[in-house]
Amino acid sequence: MANSRTAILAIRPEPGLSATLAAGRKMGLAMHGFALARVAEVEWELPSLNRFDGLLIGSANAIRLGGVNLQKLKNLPVFAVGEATAREAEAAGFEVSMRGTGGLQKVLDQLPGPSRLMRLVGSEFVDLTPPQDVEIERFQVYSVTSRSFLDHHSELLGKDLIVLLHSGAIAQQFASECNRLELDRKAISLAAMGERIVEPAGEGWAAIHIAPAPNDCDLLEMVAKLCL
Repeated sequence: MANSRTAILAIRPEPGLSATLAAGRKMGLAMHGFALARVAEVEWELPSLNRFDGLLIGSANAIRLGGVNLQKLKNLPVFAVGEATAREAEAAGFEVSMRGTGGLQKVLDQLPGPSRLMRLVGSEFVDLTPPQDVEIERFQVYSVTSRSFLDHHSELLGKDLIVLLHSGAIAQQFASECNRLELDRKAISLAAMGERIVEPAGEGWAAIHIAPAPNDCDLLEMVAKLCL
């Protein structure tokens, strides 16, 4: 059972990792961090824009790492997965037409049709089911490269802890690392930003907790309550 001394491990890529660690420590949580992936820009070809009605953005990384082509997309409204992504888009000069609160699929379900959207993604992304009158064309604008835990993390990973999961790709990589290191899943609890995010981690964990809304603030507040 979690308590005030429970270690909290954040494993998302930078710069989100540092933001999560700072926010958690401000709440008095025993935060630890290791980026289990690196994100980087990739070259991508800009399509003809006159056939698109908006941008579907599921991660602030698409804005941070979209490169010079982003400057040519600012006449398209942004439909963002959540508040943090929306703020990143606005700071980059985009107009945000929708801020989601329950994942990108829910954003998609609320969009008026008919419409055709550019979806800016990384090398890993969540599959979506668009409404009948909404079309989506994906463009990979950044890559996600997995990393492995270092030897000095073994002591932390061998104790009771709560691991924060911000994406399905990170969840899958964490589960893979636990298998590689032969860790006891029953000593590890997972705290995820959504049901679909935690699915790639599989089963056998001490507990799985899902944040009430898919954002860092709700995730950390949930974990703080677990540690009371």
